[in-house]
Amino acid sequence: MTIDWIAIAGTIGACASVASFTPQAWKIIHSRSTKGLSLGMFALTTLAFAAWTSFGLLKGEWALIIPNAICLCFALFILWMIALPRHHTEKVAEKLDPTA
Repeated sequence: MTIDWIAIAGTIGACASVASFTPQAWKIIHSRSTKGLSLGMFALTTLAFAAWTSFGLLKGEWALIIPNAICLCFALFILWMIALPRHHTEKVAEKLDPTA
């Protein structure tokens, strides 16, 4: 039995990429604030994930499409929350987590 180290590394990378956005998105929802986050950084991150998702679609590579599409959704959410005026950010967060 041989171990496919490339597949293992790709799976770990995909899972880590997706998981890396969860704490930031949750912090925004819980704190009702995007203070300290860079609009430019998240705009570039969103562009990067859109490009990787498109690349995966063009190549028909589901291993690229799925994690990058999920990361794109997280990045778009964070970008959107940064771009919103503060009172709108608070309203969206309240809808997503009314207990905070």
